[in-house]
Formats: sequence, structure tokens, C-alpha cells
Amino acid sequence: MVQVTYIAHDGTRHSVDAQAGLSLMKAAIYHAVPGIDADCGGACACATCHVYVPEAWRALTGEAGSDEKEMLECAINPAEGSRLSCQIIVTDALNGLVVHMPDSQR
Repeated sequence: MVQVTYIAHDGTRHSVDAQAGLSLMKAAIYHAVPGIDADCGGACACATCHVYVPEAWRALTGEAGSDEKEMLECAINPAEGSRLSCQIIVTDALNGLVVHMPDSQR
């Protein structure tokens, strides 16, 4: 299992053991992480699984594809490091990953 920590807008930490091969969004949903709503079920169509990936982890999480970049334009408070967690696949290399959630996702 891969440990991932989601930090809510208020600083609350939610650490989960994520199965490799799942998306970060599914790992959050399976562990009931508040703030990751995933209204579209992971279809890259809603931005309710928006997270901020720290610079140190960006090479390992990969680049956003064109569909994801387009959807992030609709997200509230996009910033450098913004990603949709439905588009990041958990790998063993992501063990210890920490992502932050925007204030808009409560």
C-alpha cells in the first residue's frame, strides 16, 4: 500500500493507505476523505477532486493532459500544481505523497 495524505483547506490531515493502480480520487473516496467529492466519478468532467501537488512531487505525478488542463480552467482557485486527483494514478513511487485541497472543497 502507498501512503497518501490529503490536507484540507483548514489544515486537517487525512492520511490513507492507497492501493497502487487506483487514482488519487478513488483512494480518497474509498477512505471517505472530506473535500474530494468526485461528482463525475472520475471522468475528468467536474473538477470536484481538485488538489494542489507540491513541486517536489510533480515529476512523479506526471503532467496534466489536455482534457485535464481544460477542466482545470473551470476549477475554483487553480494554481501552479493544480491537478485533478482522478487523473493521477497511485504508484509505489508516490509513497508519502502529500496533496492540498482548495478552500472551495469543504
